[in-house]
Amino acid sequence: MMIHIKRVYEEEAKEDGERFLVERLWPRGIKKEILHIKAWCKEVGPSTDLRRWFNHDPAKWKEFQSRYRAELDGNPAALHPLLDAARRGPITLIYSSHDREHNNAVALASYLKEQLVGAKRQRHAAKSGA
Repeated sequence: MMIHIKRVYEEEAKEDGERFLVERLWPRGIKKEILHIKAWCKEVGPSTDLRRWFNHDPAKWKEFQSRYRAELDGNPAALHPLLDAARRGPITLIYSSHDREHNNAVALASYLKEQLVGAKRQRHAAKSGA
């Protein structure tokens, strides 16, 4: 399971696998035809209220992750395309933030990895009869 993270301004690479834009807003200055994405997953981006509250303030990072995870928990259907693609091969989450460490794609990648590992454990437990 490979989940990569890349800014919209970085070039596409073969190892990216399927690419998904994970923002509610289309990135400024980027033409749709040059982004080369499988899908624009608006619904997995943080809500407008949460995005504005966070405002990419590293001091709010921990609380942002907690609030964002709660939003994701409340919308599991929006995650299916990403989880399904990640089960098939590498995926890349595309984001537009300048901050490479404190952005929704970083938080989302962590969340998706936990979901995939948890599902794998559940399948293993079901097979072993635990």
